[in-house]
Amino acid sequence: MTPKSFYRRIEGELADLEKASLFRDIPDVDYGSARELVFRGRNLLNLASNDYLGLANDERLKIAAVGAVEQYGCGSAASRLVTGNFRLYDELECELAEFKEQEASMLFTSGYAANLAIMDSFAGRRTIVFSDKLNHASILDGIRLSGARHVRYRHNDIAHLKKRMESSKDVDSRILVTDTIFSMDGDLARLEEIADLCDFYDTMLVVDEAHAEGVFGSGRGISHERNIADRVDLHMGAFSKGFGSLGGAVSGRKDLISYLRNKGRSFVFSTALSPAVIGANLAALRLIASDSSRGERLLLMSRELKTYLESLGFNCGDSESQIIPVILGDNEKVLAAREKLIGEGVYTAAIRPPTVPDGTARLRISLRADLTDDDLQKIKTAFAKLKTDLT
Repeated sequence: MTPKSFYRRIEGELADLEKASLFRDIPDVDYGSARELVFRGRNLLNLASNDYLGLANDERLKIAAVGAVEQYGCGSAASRLVTGNFRLYDELECELAEFKEQEASMLFTSGYAANLAIMDSFAGRRTIVFSDKLNHASILDGIRLSGARHVRYRHNDIAHLKKRMESSKDVDSRILVTDTIFSMDGDLARLEEIADLCDFYDTMLVVDEAHAEGVFGSGRGISHERNIADRVDLHMGAFSKGFGSLGGAVSGRKDLISYLRNKGRSFVFSTALSPAVIGANLAALRLIASDSSRGERLLLMSRELKTYLESLGFNCGDSESQIIPVILGDNEKVLAAREKLIGEGVYTAAIRPPTVPDGTARLRISLRADLTDDDLQKIKTAFAKLKTDLT
């Protein structure tokens, strides 16, 4: 049978991706959340996972997950609005709201689904959504699906944002949404100034704390660390990173959460997370609420490593978090650099366009709190050798 024309188009596009060193495949990784993953049959130090506190393999989370399965079974079997709810889910939402110092919280199957629901619920064709140029894809997709007018401002450029907001001040429905830690650069949003503008222009403020929770603000996120949590209308977070498990959550005023529960399509029409996940989430939340020292140690470690890498001459951007980019620019160069680090026993992610802008391909280091002093020395040695090889 003659292939349909779209097959030829797909084959051509895949070939173009290969030629530009932009082709992606699932890596041959096992134990991908562990401190040491297995890649091509070798144990490598894992600097690519978002398990920032090293909790994904914590025995307390495992025990809680198994206990939830033994009590409730393996699946939720329905949307929470039908029969997919258990008391364990309500318990987690109540404790999360208390932890975040908000009136209510609501669980989602992922942070991605949470961002889709926020935009789907609160934005429409008559809404303007202001969004940082480097916001996560889930935010951009949510805005696109909502039909709202998407107004992007230059990354962390408050003067540009103010100009954009001033030109739209007569629009009745306005939302500003921003990551608090930008996932590919590791830098922080200028939240105090953003909150000031949202107050002045009567604009709903939504923050995505996915990469900050568990690490900053005693685990509560950047808005809590900056003492502006009460000026944020909705706090989105994720259990899939610092908390070492799975799922997203939104916290805020009761009426806003109730509205989201009724309007958010990715909540209404999704089967709820499994009891095992909820059990692990609850254990992780209680652990972080009782002891925030892992996040504090992680930030100290991050500052030390960034200073060392910059002393070698690497460009680490404006990172102020556990995410440290090593910006090399060229796609092939980044892939080759990753291979050299693998040879030294260190695994990092090679990030290329369209995830990052053209010409800014990079190694993305995700540090984790369970790294030892010997691990840090190994990382430093590997990057010192890489620098020598690149010059």
